[in-house]
Amino acid sequence: MTVTYRTREERRLAEKAKKHNKRKRPKPFFKKLLIGFLLLGFFCLGVIGSTGYAFIKDVPEINEQQLQDPLSSKFYDKDGQFIHEYGKEQRTKITYDDIPKVLEQAIIATEDSRFYTHQGIDVKRTAKAIMENVTGGFGSQGGSTITQQVIKNSFLSPEKTIKRKVQEWYLAYKLEKQYSKQEILAMYVNKINLGNRSYGVAAAAKNYYGIEVKNLSKMTLPQAAMIAGLTQSPNNYDPSKKENVESATKRRNIVLTLMNKHGYITKKELVAAQKVPVTQGIVTDKAENGMPYQAFLDAAVREVEDRLKDVDISEDGLQIHLTLDPRAQQLADSIVSGSLVRYPNERFQTAFTFMDSKTGEIRAVGSGRNEYKTTFRGHNLVTTLKRQPGSTFKPIFDYGPAIEYLKWSTYHQIVDAPYKYSTGDPIRNSYKNYKGKMSIRNALVESRNIPALKTLESVGLKKAKAFSENLGISYPDGHVYESYSIGSNSVSPLDLAGAYGAFANTGVYTKPHFVSKVVMPDGKVIDFKPKSKRVMQDYTAYMVTDMLRGVINAPNGTGKMAAVAGTDIAGKTGTTNFDENVIRKFGYPEDGTSDSWFSGYTTKYTMTVWTGYAKNGPGNYMNKTDTKISHTIFKTMMQNYSAGTERFAQPASVEKVRNELYIKGIKKDMIPPAPKPKSKTKKAVSKSKEKASSSKGKKPGNGKGKDKKEKGKKKD
Repeated sequence: MTVTYRTREERRLAEKAKKHNKRKRPKPFFKKLLIGFLLLGFFCLGVIGSTGYAFIKDVPEINEQQLQDPLSSKFYDKDGQFIHEYGKEQRTKITYDDIPKVLEQAIIATEDSRFYTHQGIDVKRTAKAIMENVTGGFGSQGGSTITQQVIKNSFLSPEKTIKRKVQEWYLAYKLEKQYSKQEILAMYVNKINLGNRSYGVAAAAKNYYGIEVKNLSKMTLPQAAMIAGLTQSPNNYDPSKKENVESATKRRNIVLTLMNKHGYITKKELVAAQKVPVTQGIVTDKAENGMPYQAFLDAAVREVEDRLKDVDISEDGLQIHLTLDPRAQQLADSIVSGSLVRYPNERFQTAFTFMDSKTGEIRAVGSGRNEYKTTFRGHNLVTTLKRQPGSTFKPIFDYGPAIEYLKWSTYHQIVDAPYKYSTGDPIRNSYKNYKGKMSIRNALVESRNIPALKTLESVGLKKAKAFSENLGISYPDGHVYESYSIGSNSVSPLDLAGAYGAFANTGVYTKPHFVSKVVMPDGKVIDFKPKSKRVMQDYTAYMVTDMLRGVINAPNGTGKMAAVAGTDIAGKTGTTNFDENVIRKFGYPEDGTSDSWFSGYTTKYTMTVWTGYAKNGPGNYMNKTDTKISHTIFKTMMQNYSAGTERFAQPASVEKVRNELYIKGIKKDMIPPAPKPKSKTKKAVSKSKEKASSSKGKKPGNGKGKDKKEKGKKKD
């Protein structure tokens, strides 16, 4: 509708009013959006508030006793009997005044550069950590201050959860209100794990550098930087271990760089300190700490720390229940010491595991002799040694897969004759002769290499890899090769024991383990028992086992020295040779042996033994007599645990024909020939000839008269 105005002034006023009303009238969409944002904001604040309250309502009180005295952890054997308490004996408390200035600066530069300016929480660092957690997954970055670390190690569980982090922030703020920065720093340096059985900087200074508390002020800049750098990963940066020298040097130099960055040292001091060898001043002669069964406890703690990433057994008050049998471990220790087994010299080494065949629970270990004897937090040969297993790998990579996938019988024929790898390189037996056509049973019993390679070729690398991986064998680079048919890859005694345990346990694999459970300070129980899984058919396990019986019992078996009278044992020997360059360098004989293995089992226990030398050097090789020591170790251990051992039971899926085994229902590829009838004895043959000779030239007749005369005479 058109509006008519009487004057121009009236029109102007009307348009002005219209514009004014337009500005006043709110736009419905933006109004609703604004209200929505306000409501959402209030809701979020409410949720955050209520969630925050829920997180901190049950937060523990700050207890001075827990701040000052970390909880030690306790170890128990397989029957729940107490073995050892760990934590208290390796801790020396100091005050803030005892902390060397150079060490304080190194710790602050590395762990918490704004320690003296924040109130328990470094806002900038926390914000950065939150952003990195958003992209990397919660727990990828912590952003913890020194104060937060004191709280975490004193009151909270090691779990990485949002609730625990909120509680950590809250308690860190409270702690800063109750204690001075100097007191908090002293709490921190007395608590931290610094490796080498050292908890707190005073213990670390003594154990690494021999520095007593009264002489802490004499600590050098490189030493302080090294100790401060250990907090990130004590076991990996421990400079007293030869294998850690490179990583320890890099870590120490990072700390020195941070000290320079934050103005604590000059560029000149930085360069001079970085030139100092990381091993300079390291104490090499350390006193034992009285801990029993150190190799076993070391392996157990590695297992706990691998599973529970943030635990510190020195102060988290854990109850660690082991799979250890103390009686078996004492026997193992006697074997390693040389009181039960004779070794050729002091340099000769051994590492072995003694395991329950059905549960995968490790009962005892032997780990190194003399300078290589495993100490707690040391180099553990049982878990870290990686050597070529030789022929002990044949059941795992060749014959086990052939029975499982190709349904071969134990009599399946393979030709033992000159042969080459696909690369054209020749493969040789340890024997100088060739047998021609032979069964896989005899090929395995005699440990012939050529039949093993031909068996692998029939199976295929892909299937052999899958079969062995199911038995716990790993391949770091993901690749497998033809030479693995005769064990040119690397395994640990623990890995090999786990694989053989599956054959012993009718084809069911359970990962070998040292810990059954861990009880946390709040009573929470963490089960460490791995789940068992069937990895092969029962006929595969039994047929391999039956062939491996021959290694022990057959006249041509290579492991006869491992036999235990009256006990059903299956097992396999394995040896490896030196590279030609090594033979030339050290003057070893052509038939010198590098590694000797024996892996065997009963229905109750499985044991894998490695013997050899830790490194090449003059005289560090085994002759034929030395290679039998691994067999002797097995027998010495096993004969003490053979009582009541049952025989391996033939499953219904297997049938026997003339002492060879076949999978029931599978067409028989070949059956061994029937045994030849027994020949007459020499005496019987002689009598037969004599009788034939006496009857020559006589006329035919019934001979009745003579028979009557002969009757009643004494026979020879």
